[in-house]
Formats: sequence, structure tokens, C-alpha cells
Amino acid sequence: MKLLKVNSSILILLFIASSLTAQVYQEKYRPQIHFSAQKGWINDPNGLIFYEGEYHLFYQHNPGHRDWGNMHWGHAVSTDLMHWKELPLALFPDEHGTMFSGGALIDYDNTAGFNKGNTPAMIAIYTADSEEKQVQCMAYSLDKGRTWTKYKGNPLIDSKAKWNSKDTRDPQVFWYAPNKEWVMVLNERDGHSIYTSPDLKAWKYESHTTGFWECPQLFELPVDGNPAYTKWVMYGASGTYMIGRFNGKVFTPETGKFYYTTGGLYAAQTYANIPASDGRRIQIGWGRLETPKEMPFNNLMLIPTVLTLQTTKDGIRLFSNPVKEIDKLQEKGAQWQSLTVQQATDKLKPYAKSDALRIKATLKLSHATDVGLKLAGQNVLVYDLNGNQVNGVFYAPQQLGSMEVSADIFIDRTCFEVFIDGGAYSFSVLRDLKTTNTDGFQFFGHNIEVLNLEVYPLHSIWK
Repeated sequence: MKLLKVNSSILILLFIASSLTAQVYQEKYRPQIHFSAQKGWINDPNGLIFYEGEYHLFYQHNPGHRDWGNMHWGHAVSTDLMHWKELPLALFPDEHGTMFSGGALIDYDNTAGFNKGNTPAMIAIYTADSEEKQVQCMAYSLDKGRTWTKYKGNPLIDSKAKWNSKDTRDPQVFWYAPNKEWVMVLNERDGHSIYTSPDLKAWKYESHTTGFWECPQLFELPVDGNPAYTKWVMYGASGTYMIGRFNGKVFTPETGKFYYTTGGLYAAQTYANIPASDGRRIQIGWGRLETPKEMPFNNLMLIPTVLTLQTTKDGIRLFSNPVKEIDKLQEKGAQWQSLTVQQATDKLKPYAKSDALRIKATLKLSHATDVGLKLAGQNVLVYDLNGNQVNGVFYAPQQLGSMEVSADIFIDRTCFEVFIDGGAYSFSVLRDLKTTNTDGFQFFGHNIEVLNLEVYPLHSIWK
């Protein structure tokens, strides 16, 4: 009888713990298909790396408050890019400053000397921020990123004097095989600098590309999926990018700057160490989309996407599309063709109160000056034919003279993400939670046809 009581107590405690966990991730304004921290502020994704079956998502994190400050590296892992498990904090402030953004790598060849037996070190290279300056530092982990040891020789780079600026931050490091050395891309004052190193400890300045601000990324992509024809992409925090050449020391732009996305995305980063059998360039961006103040957490990460280079009528451009793994969240959906605006609106009525929803639509314009979709009176999508604008941003259809526009729309509790014409352009916006409009979904536009309409309720990533 006594044993039964003990077991009953254990079961009660387990039930309470399970209930508390469920409540944490089921708050009224908890995003259901976007990652958000259990509590506190988050911003830039950091150290995105795949290792032994896990996608690591480190991120700028204030664990004690829902506002920016006191920067640590938070940490979460996933096996499918959708469902995330939040782990203990990875990097803490120290004598060099608070923990700002950076990247991660796996040092398979032990170039830095931190490996232990057959276990390669996972290495984070990051910025430490103090009132005086920003310096680049290194830490390593031998247990899959769960615990970290900071390099005793920190800082690696202190370039404030060289640039007469405190703005020297956000390193991305990758192995450049042709030169058999590490390359660091570092934002310094007015653009991105290139440094090289044989051992991750001693770094040599090589070159600088102006015109970018914060959170650099530099990577190679095949054009139209052709591995024999590749270009390099350099971008910064705002989502603008250049296409060009890279020889391991100098990035040479071959185009001007373009944007592939607007809205909430900032400080996006791409995954390192993706297996060659996968081959995707997977990106996660910070969604600068504030959570209502009554919530204990603030901001979110946008849906992971795959970046590709494709030839368009305007030249080679960067495309971004949701990773295929998001299809696993879809419940049984419905699909229709050749609908009027009113018919399409009627089809969406049963889904107006969905917590998480995916809508795919192809709209054919005739004499319409604008066409789009509203939810509770808020514009989700507006395509202005006369001004060639999508939600107020210039966008020209990929096919000359085209009267069609397609959209892949993701609706969450606090935001919308929309991908136009197969990823040629995307945007993210905050959902208006104060509206009193109860009309639900509403297509609008004069004399248009909804050529295709698909709708899929989405499972919560927290269940």
C-alpha cells in the first residue's frame, strides 16, 4: 500500500510537470509553426550547423527579460527543422563582453587542436561586445554543443583601431578547400571583410566589400541546379545580396544589390555542415515581429527556407522557398480550380479561425488594378498590377506580360509569411491582433479568376 502511494505521487508530479510544459508552449499568442523561446527575448540566429542528425539553432537571447539586452547564446535542436527542443544556454557573457552573433563549424581535421580522440570539436566563433569595442572570440564543444569551453587566447581579432569603429562583428567561418584554409567573413564598419587562417587562431586580413551592414553570409550555389555552373552570393542582415566570384581571398561582385525578401526578416544565416547527399543551402532568419507584451517571450524565427539561384528574365536571382519538411505539418487539405472571387472566399470560410494554416493560390488578372486576400480586414496579400507592387514593394512577374501571380501563404497566430511565384520574392508581416473585423478570409479584385486554391490546416510544432 505504501509503495502504491509513492508511485501515485510520482505519477502526479509527472502529470503536473507535463501540464506545465504543455501550458508553456500553448500560450494565447504562442506561434504554432515558428520557433520561439520558452521565455525571454530572441533575435539573430547564430551558429546554424547540422551534426550527427541534429540541426542546431543557437540564437541571440536575453533569458531574463522580453526586451533586448544581456546577450547570451540560446540553444535549440531539431531532427526535422520543424519541431525544436530548447536546451540550456550555450554561451554566457564574460570579461570580453556579452555574447553577440557568430557562426559554428566542425573541425574534422583538428586544425585548432581541440579534438579529443575521434571526437571532432564543434567550434563557435562569435563577437564579444563591450562598451569599448567588439572583438572576435572562439569556444569549442566536445558533446554536441551541450557544454562549451572558451579559448584561452581570446580575442582572435581586435580590429577597432584598424577601422576606427566599434562596429566589427558577426563572423561567419567556413573551410575553403581550394586554398586549404579557413575563411572568415566579418562585418566591419561599412561592409564585409575577408580574413583567412590555417588554424582558426591566427587570422590574416585579405579584402573588404562595402555596402553591407551586419550578419554577413558568403556561400556558393549552383545556377539552375547545375553543379558545373556556380556563383557566389554575399548578403547582409537586411536581406539584400550581390552575386559574384570568390577566390578564397576576394569577393568580386558581378551584379548590383537586389532583395529577395522584405518585411520582418533580419540577420538570416545559413546552415553549415549539411551532408553532400542533401546539398541544400538552408536558411533561418530572425522574424522582427514583436509578440504581444502579455507574453513572457518576444520575437520568433521565420520558417526555414532553401536558397537557390535561378535564371530569370532579369538575370540570375536568389530564390527562397520553405523547406520540404514543413509538408509534414499539413493535415488533410482541400483543392479547387477555376473559382470566382466570391466562390474562393466561400471556400475559405470554415478556416477563418485556424491557429495555423497554409494557403496556395494562383490568381489570374483581367482588368483588375489590384487583387489579393484579406484576413479579418487585414491585407495578407495585395498585388497591384498598375504599380507592379506586392504589398507596396516593387515586384514584376517573372513571365513577360503575365497576368498571373501565385502565392504560398503561411498564417500563424501572430504573423503571416508569403512566398510569391515559386520563391522569387517573399515577405513576412505582423498579424493585426487588435482588429474587431469578423469577416474572416476575403479575396478581392474585379473580374479575376482564382485558377487554383489549396488549403491545409497545419499541426502545431509544439504538440
